[in-house]
Amino acid sequence: MKVVQTNQAPAAIGPYSQGIIVNNLFYSSGQIPLTAEGTLITGDIKEQAHQVFQNLQAVLTAAGASFETVVKTTVFIKSMDDFAALNEVYGEYFSTHKPARSCVEVARLPKDVLVEIEVVALVK
Repeated sequence: MKVVQTNQAPAAIGPYSQGIIVNNLFYSSGQIPLTAEGTLITGDIKEQAHQVFQNLQAVLTAAGASFETVVKTTVFIKSMDDFAALNEVYGEYFSTHKPARSCVEVARLPKDVLVEIEVVALVK
């Protein structure tokens, strides 16, 4: 088992790591719209989702993976009313390769953000 850590994504805000590699799979922790410096992006769902994907790109790269090797995503959104807008952004990052996905509405997310996404990916 290998811990993945990069300063290109926000540091964990609790007792967990940015991700773990086990065998050939990378499991990310959920990424929220914090910059690598810890600044919270407070815009709409699209702005927040773009930051989440920047964070996911950073941890995937640090793990030796990429969006093309993601096999599963789990998306947590504060409101299903944002589902269509989130899908627009999501489709920019997963346009040809479409991993399996779950998307659930939740009552509350850390720091009251609108979206959190975690991934499972094959490591190259």
